[in-house]
Amino acid sequence: MGPLWLKPMLKADYFLPCATHLDSHRSECNLFCLDCITNAFCSYCLPQHKNHRVLQIRRSSYHNVVRVNEIQKFIDISSIQTYVINSAKIVFLNERPQPRPGKGVSYTCEMCARSLPDAFQFCSLGCKLNSMERGSNTEVTFSLKAKHSSDVLDDVPERPRKVHRGMSDDGPTLSSYNSSVVAGSSGSSSISGDEAGHNLSPATPTPSAPTPAAPTPATPPLFNHSNSRKRKGTPRRAPFF
Repeated sequence: MGPLWLKPMLKADYFLPCATHLDSHRSECNLFCLDCITNAFCSYCLPQHKNHRVLQIRRSSYHNVVRVNEIQKFIDISSIQTYVINSAKIVFLNERPQPRPGKGVSYTCEMCARSLPDAFQFCSLGCKLNSMERGSNTEVTFSLKAKHSSDVLDDVPERPRKVHRGMSDDGPTLSSYNSSVVAGSSGSSSISGDEAGHNLSPATPTPSAPTPAAPTPATPPLFNHSNSRKRKGTPRRAPFF
């Protein structure tokens, strides 16, 4: 029915002050450890989860969300509606109440009947989990192995990508939490999206053939200083007859 950490993550209490770091600035609990499977914790508790798989929970209109590029490393979310917020694709953790269905809606969630903008089956991770627990759709799964096995024949080797110079091959560390949260124990270097598909640049430049030496310029003529001192006299006209 899904990984053991999924249901505890959906039911955890987020954005509450951390009981251990009440006096610290920005100590709201918005992190969840997939290995410890305890309640949410704040960034000051992050060193206690070193080398663990940690997800950061965010908020949109008072609803908990998680980024697609973080959660899709651990579960299959292909049947869940995604949204773009602040240039980042996200999915909602749980069902969002909808007072009444919209008019002219083409797609709805199979569990809560919430209107969806695109052709997806579920509006959130929670609705997909509920559908699996009820046995409504036996083809739905959170397993990445099942997804990968069905796509084996479609796999095409990717062309090497160009990596920025000076970029470290190590993943983010605990000290880089303000910029990004460690999702998993193994890190990987980031690659710019607009540079995908380009070949790797050589580490050392290819030696080029030596260029022939330029010919020695001819010696300029000597400057005559005596001619430069002569001044042109006043012009005189021919006499009139």
